[in-house]
Amino acid sequence: MNKRAVFHLVSYMTLVIGLAIVGCAGISYLYDEPVKVQMSLIYSGVIAIVFASVMGFLTRGDINLSRRDGFGIVTFGWIFATAFGSLPYILSGVIEHPVSALFETMSGFTTTGASVLSDLESIPRGIHFWRALTHWFGGMGVLVLCVAILPFLGVGGMQIYRAEMPGPSKDRLTPRIATTAKLLWAVYALLTVIEAALLKFAGGMDWFDSFCHAFGTMATGGFSTRSASVGAFDSAIVDTIIIVFMFLAGVNFSLHYYALTGKPQRYFKDPEFRFYSVFIICATIFITFNVWSDSVLAFTRCFRDSAFTVVSVLTTTGFGTADFDQWPDASRLLLVVMMFMGGCAGSTGGGMKIVRVFIMFKKIVREMKLFMRPSAVIQMKLGGKPVEQEIISHISAFFIIFVLIVAIGSFIMTFFTPDIVTAVTCVVATLGNIGPGLNAVGISQNFGGISPLGQGILTFFMLLGRLELYTVLILFLPSFWKK
Repeated sequence: MNKRAVFHLVSYMTLVIGLAIVGCAGISYLYDEPVKVQMSLIYSGVIAIVFASVMGFLTRGDINLSRRDGFGIVTFGWIFATAFGSLPYILSGVIEHPVSALFETMSGFTTTGASVLSDLESIPRGIHFWRALTHWFGGMGVLVLCVAILPFLGVGGMQIYRAEMPGPSKDRLTPRIATTAKLLWAVYALLTVIEAALLKFAGGMDWFDSFCHAFGTMATGGFSTRSASVGAFDSAIVDTIIIVFMFLAGVNFSLHYYALTGKPQRYFKDPEFRFYSVFIICATIFITFNVWSDSVLAFTRCFRDSAFTVVSVLTTTGFGTADFDQWPDASRLLLVVMMFMGGCAGSTGGGMKIVRVFIMFKKIVREMKLFMRPSAVIQMKLGGKPVEQEIISHISAFFIIFVLIVAIGSFIMTFFTPDIVTAVTCVVATLGNIGPGLNAVGISQNFGGISPLGQGILTFFMLLGRLELYTVLILFLPSFWKK
Protein backbone atom coordinates (compact mmCIF):
# COMPACT_ATOMS: atom_id res chain seq x y z
CA MET A 1 0.00 0.00 0.00
CA ASN A 2 1.26 3.48 -0.91
CA LYS A 3 1.00 4.91 2.63
CA ARG A 4 2.11 8.41 1.65
CA ALA A 5 -0.58 8.77 -1.04
CA VAL A 6 -3.23 7.11 1.14
CA PHE A 7 -2.80 9.43 4.11
CA HIS A 8 -2.35 12.48 1.88
CA LEU A 9 -5.82 11.92 0.47
CA VAL A 10 -7.21 11.10 3.92
CA SER A 11 -6.00 14.57 4.94
CA TYR A 12 -8.38 16.13 2.38
CA MET A 13 -11.31 14.20 3.83
CA THR A 14 -10.32 15.34 7.33
CA LEU A 15 -10.14 18.93 6.07
CA VAL A 16 -13.71 18.70 4.70
CA ILE A 17 -14.89 17.37 8.08
CA GLY A 18 -13.15 20.19 9.94
CA LEU A 19 -14.65 22.90 7.74
CA ALA A 20 -18.14 21.37 8.13
CA ILE A 21 -17.82 21.35 11.94
CA VAL A 22 -16.80 25.02 11.96
CA GLY A 23 -19.84 25.73 9.77
CA CYS A 24 -22.07 24.14 12.40
CA ALA A 25 -20.73 26.71 14.89
CA GLY A 26 -22.50 29.27 12.69
CA ILE A 27 -25.80 27.43 13.20
CA SER A 28 -25.18 27.49 16.94
CA TYR A 29 -24.49 31.25 16.77
CA LEU A 30 -27.69 31.90 14.78
CA TYR A 31 -29.75 30.23 17.50
CA ASP A 32 -27.90 32.19 20.22
CA GLU A 33 -26.70 29.08 22.02
CA PRO A 34 -24.21 29.15 24.92
CA VAL A 35 -20.66 30.23 24.07
CA LYS A 36 -19.39 26.85 25.32
CA VAL A 37 -21.34 25.06 22.58
CA GLN A 38 -20.15 27.45 19.88
CA MET A 39 -16.53 27.22 20.99
CA SER A 40 -16.67 23.41 21.24
CA LEU A 41 -17.61 23.30 17.56
CA ILE A 42 -14.97 25.85 16.58
CA TYR A 43 -12.22 24.09 18.57
CA SER A 44 -13.23 20.70 17.12
CA GLY A 45 -13.16 22.04 13.57
CA VAL A 46 -9.86 23.86 14.02
CA ILE A 47 -8.20 20.75 15.49
CA ALA A 48 -9.31 18.73 12.45
CA ILE A 49 -8.20 21.46 10.01
CA VAL A 50 -4.76 21.85 11.63
CA PHE A 51 -4.22 18.09 11.72
CA ALA A 52 -5.30 17.75 8.08
CA SER A 53 -2.99 20.56 7.02
CA VAL A 54 0.04 19.10 8.81
CA MET A 55 -0.63 15.56 7.54
CA GLY A 56 -1.22 16.85 4.01
CA PHE A 57 2.06 18.78 4.09
CA LEU A 58 4.09 15.85 5.42
CA THR A 59 2.66 13.36 2.88
CA ARG A 60 2.67 15.57 -0.23
CA GLY A 61 3.99 14.06 -3.46
CA ASP A 62 2.85 12.24 -6.56
CA ILE A 63 -0.51 10.47 -6.32
CA ASN A 64 -0.70 7.17 -8.15
CA LEU A 65 -3.31 4.91 -6.63
CA SER A 66 -3.84 1.19 -7.02
CA ARG A 67 -7.00 -0.75 -6.17
CA ARG A 68 -5.37 -1.70 -2.86
CA ASP A 69 -4.71 1.97 -2.05
CA GLY A 70 -8.39 2.77 -2.68
CA PHE A 71 -9.42 0.34 0.04
CA GLY A 72 -6.88 1.85 2.43
CA ILE A 73 -8.02 5.42 1.74
CA VAL A 74 -11.67 4.60 2.31
CA THR A 75 -11.18 2.59 5.51
CA PHE A 76 -8.68 4.95 7.15
CA GLY A 77 -10.61 7.96 5.85
CA TRP A 78 -13.77 6.83 7.62
CA ILE A 79 -11.82 6.07 10.81
CA PHE A 80 -10.22 9.54 10.82
CA ALA A 81 -13.56 11.19 10.01
CA THR A 82 -15.18 9.39 12.94
CA ALA A 83 -12.37 10.27 15.34
CA PHE A 84 -12.47 14.00 14.55
CA GLY A 85 -16.23 14.03 14.09
CA SER A 86 -16.69 12.84 17.67
CA LEU A 87 -14.91 15.89 19.14
CA PRO A 88 -18.01 18.17 19.18
CA TYR A 89 -19.88 15.66 21.34
CA ILE A 90 -16.99 15.34 23.80
CA LEU A 91 -15.96 19.02 24.04
CA SER A 92 -19.57 20.22 24.39
CA GLY A 93 -20.29 17.66 27.11
CA VAL A 94 -23.26 16.19 25.21
CA ILE A 95 -21.59 12.76 25.39
CA GLU A 96 -19.05 12.17 28.14
CA HIS A 97 -17.48 8.79 27.28
CA PRO A 98 -15.17 8.89 24.22
CA VAL A 99 -16.27 5.44 23.00
CA SER A 100 -19.93 6.50 23.13
CA ALA A 101 -19.03 9.62 21.13
CA LEU A 102 -17.24 7.45 18.55
CA PHE A 103 -20.31 5.19 18.42
CA GLU A 104 -22.64 8.16 17.79
CA THR A 105 -20.35 9.61 15.12
CA MET A 106 -19.78 6.31 13.31
CA SER A 107 -23.53 5.74 13.44
CA GLY A 108 -23.96 9.09 11.71
CA PHE A 109 -21.35 8.67 8.98
CA THR A 110 -22.40 5.09 8.22
CA THR A 111 -26.07 6.25 8.16
CA THR A 112 -26.94 3.64 10.79
CA GLY A 113 -28.96 5.92 13.05
CA ALA A 114 -28.32 3.94 16.23
CA SER A 115 -27.90 6.36 19.13
CA VAL A 116 -26.73 6.50 22.73
CA LEU A 117 -28.65 9.76 23.34
CA SER A 118 -32.07 9.88 24.98
CA ASP A 119 -33.30 13.43 25.69
CA LEU A 120 -32.79 14.81 22.17
CA GLU A 121 -34.85 17.95 22.79
CA SER A 122 -32.21 19.21 25.26
CA ILE A 123 -29.31 18.93 22.81
CA PRO A 124 -28.02 22.22 21.31
CA ARG A 125 -29.03 22.84 17.71
CA GLY A 126 -25.44 23.28 16.55
CA ILE A 127 -24.68 19.74 17.75
CA HIS A 128 -27.95 18.48 16.25
CA PHE A 129 -27.05 19.96 12.88
CA TRP A 130 -23.59 18.35 12.95
CA ARG A 131 -25.24 15.06 13.93
CA ALA A 132 -27.59 15.31 10.92
CA LEU A 133 -24.77 16.44 8.63
CA THR A 134 -22.74 13.30 9.41
CA HIS A 135 -25.65 11.37 7.90
CA TRP A 136 -25.73 13.47 4.77
CA PHE A 137 -21.98 13.25 4.20
CA GLY A 138 -21.97 9.50 4.80
CA GLY A 139 -24.99 8.73 2.64
CA MET A 140 -23.38 9.35 -0.74
CA GLY A 141 -19.88 9.07 0.71
CA VAL A 142 -17.47 11.76 1.87
CA LEU A 143 -14.69 10.39 -0.31
CA VAL A 144 -16.95 10.29 -3.36
CA LEU A 145 -17.53 13.98 -2.64
CA CYS A 146 -13.75 14.45 -2.59
CA VAL A 147 -13.53 12.67 -5.96
CA ALA A 148 -16.10 15.15 -7.30
CA ILE A 149 -14.31 18.28 -6.05
CA LEU A 150 -10.67 17.20 -6.43
CA PRO A 151 -10.03 16.75 -10.16
CA PHE A 152 -6.33 15.96 -9.67
CA LEU A 153 -7.26 12.48 -8.37
CA GLY A 154 -7.53 11.31 -11.99
CA VAL A 155 -7.54 7.54 -12.40
CA GLY A 156 -7.15 7.11 -8.64
CA GLY A 157 -10.69 8.38 -8.18
CA MET A 158 -12.05 5.13 -9.59
CA GLN A 159 -10.28 3.15 -6.86
CA ILE A 160 -11.94 5.29 -4.19
CA TYR A 161 -15.33 5.15 -5.94
CA ARG A 162 -15.20 1.33 -6.14
CA ALA A 163 -14.28 0.97 -2.49
CA GLU A 164 -16.85 3.38 -1.04
CA MET A 165 -19.98 3.04 -3.19
CA PRO A 166 -22.35 0.26 -2.07
CA GLY A 167 -23.47 -2.66 -4.21
CA PRO A 168 -21.92 -5.54 -6.19
CA SER A 169 -21.48 -3.35 -9.30
CA LYS A 170 -20.59 0.33 -9.67
CA ASP A 171 -22.55 2.25 -12.32
CA ARG A 172 -20.62 4.88 -14.25
CA LEU A 173 -22.88 7.52 -15.73
CA THR A 174 -20.04 9.02 -17.77
CA PRO A 175 -16.56 7.84 -18.85
CA ARG A 176 -14.97 10.24 -16.33
CA ILE A 177 -15.44 9.04 -12.73
CA ALA A 178 -15.18 12.61 -11.35
CA THR A 179 -18.11 13.64 -13.55
CA THR A 180 -20.10 10.62 -12.36
CA ALA A 181 -19.41 11.58 -8.73
CA LYS A 182 -20.55 15.16 -9.40
CA LEU A 183 -23.77 14.01 -11.06
CA LEU A 184 -24.63 11.61 -8.23
CA TRP A 185 -23.99 14.27 -5.60
CA ALA A 186 -26.04 16.80 -7.60
CA VAL A 187 -29.04 14.45 -7.73
CA TYR A 188 -28.59 13.69 -4.02
CA ALA A 189 -28.47 17.40 -3.11
CA LEU A 190 -31.44 18.26 -5.33
CA LEU A 191 -33.69 15.63 -3.74
CA THR A 192 -32.58 16.75 -0.27
CA VAL A 193 -33.51 20.38 -0.94
CA ILE A 194 -36.88 19.38 -2.47
CA GLU A 195 -37.74 17.25 0.57
CA ALA A 196 -36.70 19.99 3.01
CA ALA A 197 -38.90 22.50 1.17
CA LEU A 198 -41.89 20.13 1.24
CA LEU A 199 -41.43 19.42 4.96
CA LYS A 200 -41.30 23.17 5.58
CA PHE A 201 -44.19 24.39 3.45
CA ALA A 202 -46.47 21.32 3.37
CA GLY A 203 -45.49 19.57 6.60
CA GLY A 204 -45.30 22.66 8.80
CA MET A 205 -41.80 22.02 10.16
CA ASP A 206 -39.36 24.89 10.68
CA TRP A 207 -36.31 25.08 8.41
CA PHE A 208 -34.03 23.52 11.01
CA ASP A 209 -36.15 20.39 11.52
CA SER A 210 -36.86 20.21 7.78
CA PHE A 211 -33.20 20.04 6.80
CA CYS A 212 -32.20 17.76 9.67
CA HIS A 213 -34.90 15.24 8.69
CA ALA A 214 -34.18 15.65 4.97
CA PHE A 215 -30.51 14.87 5.65
CA GLY A 216 -31.54 11.76 7.60
CA THR A 217 -34.07 10.65 4.98
CA MET A 218 -31.97 10.96 1.83
CA ALA A 219 -28.99 9.37 3.59
CA THR A 220 -31.32 6.63 4.95
CA GLY A 221 -29.83 7.50 8.33
CA GLY A 222 -32.63 8.06 10.83
CA PHE A 223 -31.24 10.62 13.28
CA SER A 224 -34.14 12.83 14.37
CA THR A 225 -34.28 16.01 16.43
CA ARG A 226 -37.00 14.47 18.59
CA SER A 227 -36.83 11.61 21.07
CA ALA A 228 -40.02 10.12 19.58
CA SER A 229 -38.51 10.39 16.07
CA VAL A 230 -40.93 11.37 13.27
CA GLY A 231 -43.84 10.18 15.40
CA ALA A 232 -43.39 13.32 17.53
CA PHE A 233 -44.88 15.45 14.72
CA ASP A 234 -47.99 13.22 14.46
CA SER A 235 -48.68 14.44 10.93
CA ALA A 236 -49.98 12.35 8.04
CA ILE A 237 -48.47 14.87 5.59
CA VAL A 238 -45.01 14.64 7.20
CA ASP A 239 -45.24 10.83 7.25
CA THR A 240 -46.21 10.72 3.56
CA ILE A 241 -43.43 13.08 2.44
CA ILE A 242 -40.79 11.11 4.34
CA ILE A 243 -42.15 7.77 3.06
CA VAL A 244 -41.83 8.98 -0.55
CA PHE A 245 -38.28 10.24 -0.08
CA MET A 246 -37.18 7.19 1.92
CA PHE A 247 -38.43 5.10 -0.99
CA LEU A 248 -36.45 7.26 -3.45
CA ALA A 249 -33.34 7.10 -1.26
CA GLY A 250 -33.51 3.30 -1.34
CA VAL A 251 -33.41 3.29 -5.17
CA ASN A 252 -30.24 3.24 -7.27
CA PHE A 253 -29.36 6.92 -7.77
CA SER A 254 -28.35 6.23 -11.35
CA LEU A 255 -32.04 5.64 -12.11
CA HIS A 256 -32.90 9.05 -10.64
CA TYR A 257 -30.31 10.65 -12.90
CA TYR A 258 -31.78 8.93 -15.96
CA ALA A 259 -35.29 10.00 -14.93
CA LEU A 260 -34.20 13.63 -14.53
CA THR A 261 -32.63 13.51 -18.00
CA GLY A 262 -35.86 12.33 -19.64
CA LYS A 263 -35.64 8.55 -19.25
CA PRO A 264 -38.10 7.63 -16.45
CA GLN A 265 -38.79 4.29 -18.15
CA ARG A 266 -35.43 3.10 -16.80
CA TYR A 267 -37.11 2.63 -13.42
CA PHE A 268 -39.49 -0.03 -14.68
CA LYS A 269 -36.93 -1.73 -16.90
CA ASP A 270 -34.73 -2.33 -13.85
CA PRO A 271 -35.50 -5.75 -12.27
CA GLU A 272 -34.12 -4.72 -8.89
CA PHE A 273 -36.45 -1.69 -8.76
CA ARG A 274 -39.45 -3.85 -9.67
CA PHE A 275 -38.60 -6.43 -6.98
CA TYR A 276 -38.02 -3.63 -4.44
CA SER A 277 -41.36 -1.94 -5.21
CA VAL A 278 -43.43 -5.14 -5.21
CA PHE A 279 -41.85 -6.33 -1.98
CA ILE A 280 -42.69 -3.04 -0.22
CA ILE A 281 -46.32 -3.25 -1.38
CA CYS A 282 -46.73 -6.88 -0.29
CA ALA A 283 -44.98 -6.38 3.07
CA THR A 284 -47.08 -3.28 3.80
CA ILE A 285 -50.34 -5.10 3.06
CA PHE A 286 -49.38 -8.10 5.21
CA ILE A 287 -48.21 -6.06 8.21
CA THR A 288 -51.21 -3.71 7.99
CA PHE A 289 -53.70 -6.54 8.34
CA ASN A 290 -51.55 -8.36 10.90
CA VAL A 291 -51.29 -5.28 13.13
CA TRP A 292 -54.92 -4.26 12.59
CA SER A 293 -56.17 -7.68 13.67
CA ASP A 294 -54.21 -7.34 16.91
CA SER A 295 -54.90 -3.67 17.61
CA VAL A 296 -57.68 -1.27 18.62
CA LEU A 297 -56.38 1.37 16.19
CA ALA A 298 -58.28 2.34 13.05
CA PHE A 299 -57.37 0.56 9.82
CA THR A 300 -56.09 3.80 8.24
CA ARG A 301 -53.71 4.41 11.15
CA CYS A 302 -52.44 0.83 10.98
CA PHE A 303 -51.84 1.24 7.24
CA ARG A 304 -50.02 4.54 7.73
CA ASP A 305 -47.75 3.18 10.48
CA SER A 306 -47.13 -0.06 8.60
CA ALA A 307 -46.22 1.68 5.33
CA PHE A 308 -43.86 4.06 7.14
CA THR A 309 -42.19 1.26 9.10
CA VAL A 310 -41.80 -1.08 6.12
CA VAL A 311 -40.15 1.59 3.96
CA SER A 312 -38.06 2.84 6.90
CA VAL A 313 -36.72 -0.61 7.79
CA LEU A 314 -36.22 -1.94 4.25
CA THR A 315 -34.31 1.19 3.19
CA THR A 316 -32.43 0.99 6.54
CA THR A 317 -33.46 4.56 7.41
CA GLY A 318 -34.61 3.82 10.95
CA PHE A 319 -37.13 6.64 11.46
CA GLY A 320 -40.18 5.62 13.46
CA THR A 321 -43.80 6.64 13.95
CA ALA A 322 -44.90 3.59 15.96
CA ASP A 323 -43.29 1.18 18.42
CA PHE A 324 -43.10 -1.86 16.14
CA ASP A 325 -41.58 -3.84 19.02
CA GLN A 326 -45.17 -4.14 20.33
CA TRP A 327 -46.49 -5.59 17.06
CA PRO A 328 -47.35 -9.29 16.54
CA ASP A 329 -44.43 -11.71 16.20
CA ALA A 330 -45.11 -12.35 12.51
CA SER A 331 -44.69 -8.66 11.71
CA ARG A 332 -41.58 -8.35 13.87
CA LEU A 333 -40.00 -11.36 12.18
CA LEU A 334 -40.72 -9.94 8.73
CA LEU A 335 -39.08 -6.66 9.78
CA VAL A 336 -35.96 -8.55 10.86
CA VAL A 337 -35.84 -10.25 7.44
CA MET A 338 -36.05 -6.80 5.83
CA MET A 339 -33.15 -5.63 8.00
CA PHE A 340 -30.98 -8.23 6.29
CA MET A 341 -32.19 -7.25 2.81
CA GLY A 342 -31.66 -3.48 2.76
CA GLY A 343 -32.13 -1.11 -0.19
CA CYS A 344 -31.05 -1.26 -3.82
CA ALA A 345 -27.44 -1.29 -4.99
CA GLY A 346 -26.25 2.25 -5.72
CA SER A 347 -28.67 3.71 -3.16
CA THR A 348 -27.79 5.18 0.23
CA GLY A 349 -29.43 2.18 1.95
CA GLY A 350 -27.54 -0.46 3.90
CA GLY A 351 -28.08 -4.19 4.35
CA MET A 352 -27.13 -6.89 1.86
CA LYS A 353 -28.87 -5.02 -1.00
CA ILE A 354 -31.95 -6.17 -2.90
CA VAL A 355 -30.00 -7.19 -5.99
CA ARG A 356 -27.90 -9.67 -4.01
CA VAL A 357 -31.02 -11.21 -2.44
CA PHE A 358 -32.68 -11.36 -5.87
CA ILE A 359 -29.68 -13.07 -7.46
CA MET A 360 -29.38 -15.55 -4.60
CA PHE A 361 -33.08 -16.40 -5.00
CA LYS A 362 -32.55 -17.00 -8.72
CA LYS A 363 -29.48 -19.10 -7.92
CA ILE A 364 -31.54 -21.33 -5.60
CA VAL A 365 -34.16 -21.82 -8.33
CA ARG A 366 -31.40 -22.60 -10.84
CA GLU A 367 -29.82 -25.19 -8.50
CA MET A 368 -33.18 -26.94 -8.03
CA LYS A 369 -33.64 -27.13 -11.80
CA LEU A 370 -30.13 -28.56 -12.18
CA PHE A 371 -30.90 -31.11 -9.48
CA MET A 372 -33.76 -32.42 -11.66
CA ARG A 373 -31.77 -32.14 -14.92
CA PRO A 374 -28.03 -32.38 -14.12
CA SER A 375 -26.98 -32.21 -17.77
CA ALA A 376 -28.94 -29.03 -18.53
CA VAL A 377 -27.22 -25.73 -19.27
CA ILE A 378 -29.15 -22.98 -17.51
CA GLN A 379 -27.95 -19.41 -17.88
CA MET A 380 -28.89 -17.08 -15.02
CA LYS A 381 -30.15 -13.73 -16.28
CA LEU A 382 -31.05 -10.43 -14.65
CA GLY A 383 -33.04 -7.93 -16.66
CA GLY A 384 -32.55 -10.04 -19.78
CA LYS A 385 -28.73 -9.93 -19.42
CA PRO A 386 -26.58 -12.92 -18.38
CA VAL A 387 -25.08 -12.73 -14.88
CA GLU A 388 -21.40 -13.64 -14.87
CA GLN A 389 -20.39 -16.61 -12.75
CA GLU A 390 -17.77 -14.46 -11.03
CA ILE A 391 -20.48 -12.09 -9.75
CA ILE A 392 -22.61 -15.02 -8.53
CA SER A 393 -19.63 -16.47 -6.66
CA HIS A 394 -18.81 -13.07 -5.16
CA ILE A 395 -22.39 -12.61 -3.95
CA SER A 396 -22.51 -16.14 -2.50
CA ALA A 397 -19.31 -15.47 -0.56
CA PHE A 398 -20.71 -12.12 0.63
CA PHE A 399 -23.82 -13.89 1.98
CA ILE A 400 -21.75 -16.46 3.84
CA ILE A 401 -19.45 -13.84 5.39
CA PHE A 402 -22.39 -11.60 6.34
CA VAL A 403 -24.29 -14.41 8.08
CA LEU A 404 -21.11 -15.67 9.76
CA ILE A 405 -20.36 -12.21 11.18
CA VAL A 406 -23.95 -11.92 12.44
CA ALA A 407 -23.60 -15.31 14.18
CA ILE A 408 -20.23 -14.54 15.77
CA GLY A 409 -21.25 -10.99 16.65
CA SER A 410 -24.52 -12.15 18.23
CA PHE A 411 -22.61 -14.61 20.42
CA ILE A 412 -20.21 -11.86 21.54
CA MET A 413 -23.02 -9.40 22.24
CA THR A 414 -24.84 -11.86 24.52
CA PHE A 415 -22.24 -10.81 27.12
CA PHE A 416 -23.27 -7.15 26.80
CA THR A 417 -27.06 -7.36 26.35
CA PRO A 418 -29.93 -8.64 28.55
CA ASP A 419 -31.37 -11.21 26.12
CA ILE A 420 -30.68 -13.10 22.89
CA VAL A 421 -33.18 -11.09 20.81
CA THR A 422 -31.42 -7.86 21.75
CA ALA A 423 -28.01 -9.43 21.05
CA VAL A 424 -28.96 -10.66 17.56
CA THR A 425 -30.89 -7.60 16.44
CA CYS A 426 -28.30 -5.09 17.69
CA VAL A 427 -25.71 -6.84 15.49
CA VAL A 428 -28.07 -6.98 12.49
CA ALA A 429 -29.07 -3.35 13.06
CA THR A 430 -25.46 -2.10 13.14
CA LEU A 431 -23.95 -4.40 10.51
CA GLY A 432 -26.88 -3.64 8.19
CA ASN A 433 -26.76 0.09 9.08
CA ILE A 434 -30.45 0.05 10.06
CA GLY A 435 -30.45 1.71 13.51
CA PRO A 436 -33.10 0.29 15.85
CA GLY A 437 -33.38 -3.40 16.65
CA LEU A 438 -35.79 -5.17 19.00
CA ASN A 439 -36.28 -5.35 22.78
CA ALA A 440 -33.60 -3.33 24.64
CA VAL A 441 -32.45 -1.62 21.42
CA GLY A 442 -35.94 -1.20 19.94
CA ILE A 443 -37.39 1.88 18.26
CA SER A 444 -38.40 3.40 21.63
CA GLN A 445 -35.05 2.57 23.25
CA ASN A 446 -31.40 3.36 22.46
CA PHE A 447 -27.92 1.84 22.70
CA GLY A 448 -26.95 3.83 25.80
CA GLY A 449 -27.56 0.83 28.05
CA ILE A 450 -24.77 -1.17 26.39
CA SER A 451 -21.32 -0.87 27.99
CA PRO A 452 -18.58 1.14 26.20
CA LEU A 453 -16.80 -2.08 25.23
CA GLY A 454 -20.00 -3.40 23.63
CA GLN A 455 -20.53 -0.07 21.89
CA GLY A 456 -16.96 -0.26 20.56
CA ILE A 457 -17.65 -3.68 19.02
CA LEU A 458 -20.86 -2.41 17.41
CA THR A 459 -18.98 0.63 16.10
CA PHE A 460 -16.70 -1.74 14.20
CA PHE A 461 -19.74 -3.60 12.83
CA MET A 462 -21.17 -0.32 11.53
CA LEU A 463 -17.95 0.40 9.60
CA LEU A 464 -17.92 -3.18 8.26
CA GLY A 465 -21.50 -2.88 7.03
CA ARG A 466 -21.15 0.54 5.41
CA LEU A 467 -18.02 -0.45 3.48
CA GLU A 468 -19.57 -3.83 2.61
CA LEU A 469 -17.22 -6.15 4.51
CA TYR A 470 -14.40 -6.70 2.01
CA THR A 471 -13.03 -3.14 2.08
CA VAL A 472 -12.34 -3.43 5.82
CA LEU A 473 -11.65 -7.17 6.18
CA ILE A 474 -8.85 -7.26 3.61
CA LEU A 475 -6.82 -4.96 5.87
CA PHE A 476 -6.48 -7.93 8.22
CA LEU A 477 -4.77 -10.01 5.52
CA PRO A 478 -0.96 -9.99 5.83
CA SER A 479 -0.70 -10.00 2.02
CA PHE A 480 -2.44 -6.60 1.90
CA TRP A 481 0.55 -4.93 3.54
CA LYS A 482 3.19 -6.63 1.42
CA LYS A 483 4.70 -4.75 -1.51
